[in-house]
Amino acid sequence: MPRRLVALIAAGVLALPAMAGDYTLGNLTISNPWSRATAPGMSMGVAYFSITNRGKVADALVAASSPAAARVEIHQTSISDGMARMRPLQEVVISPGATVKVESGGIHLMLVDLKQPLTPTATVPLTLRFREAGEITVQLSVESP
Repeated sequence: MPRRLVALIAAGVLALPAMAGDYTLGNLTISNPWSRATAPGMSMGVAYFSITNRGKVADALVAASSPAAARVEIHQTSISDGMARMRPLQEVVISPGATVKVESGGIHLMLVDLKQPLTPTATVPLTLRFREAGEITVQLSVESP
């Protein structure tokens, strides 16, 4: 009996890394949350991930927060007349059956007034608030720039 218990525990621990990149909240799946490392003194960071809505009703990302920053803002970058422009968004709608990519050059989250630099291999908690599904805290994996 103890061998079976040890084998079950080992199998569970070995399975964890494969699941670490996805978070589920109701009908939403948040995949691969990550950020870039920042230089010392840099006050802004970013957050990227994708959101898939497996439900039959649209939902929307309406806010985010992190203890690593004074505030988190939702932005969208667009190119107009050869110029990149960034504008704030009030929400990001995720239609039923759709996946929205929160990525560089498009919709992204800005971590404003970082309390300390984001360093490679660190993790940063990020709480996402959705209109229908509620809140979930994910861990951003900080990657080298």
